[in-house]
Amino acid sequence: MFIHCLWNHSKRHQGKGWGTAMVEACLKDARGAGMNGVAVVTRKGPWLVDRRIFLSNGFDVVDSAPPDYELLVRKLKSSAADPTFKGGWDEKVARYGKGLTIIRSSQCPYISKFSAEIAETAEQEYGIKPGIVELESCRDAQNAPTPYAVFALIYNGRLVADHQVSRTRFRNIMNKCVG
Repeated sequence: MFIHCLWNHSKRHQGKGWGTAMVEACLKDARGAGMNGVAVVTRKGPWLVDRRIFLSNGFDVVDSAPPDYELLVRKLKSSAADPTFKGGWDEKVARYGKGLTIIRSSQCPYISKFSAEIAETAEQEYGIKPGIVELESCRDAQNAPTPYAVFALIYNGRLVADHQVSRTRFRNIMNKCVG
């Protein structure tokens, strides 16, 4: 099983054990389905949960990827192989070539919101009609051009955002790219 997002929205509910309860529920579901374990991607940067909650719930770091992504796993079957990142990030990014490409999934409502705003801004303010690549399966995510695997912005064959960004952040990125 893969946990992509663990989110306790309100600060007043943080520190009360809800995160651990969510992790335990995932572990219970994975056991019930006979899975080998539960994996999660964490990072120090924005948009992903802090690794400490998983480490305190018996997860181990099994792989890493630039700039600061870590793949953690809690094995339910000791004989199971450790999962790994597929790598090849530069080659995966390069295949998108010229123009702006938005790579997105429907995993999170923020991704839908920011993708629509970015596409609109790209057309209206920069005269660029972006290509949009929908990630629809776990295989698509595993072959995505970033470890985050549910959102990326690629401009002229270069990764310019490896996680969802707001319209304002997109403008800042594009102003640097186009001068």
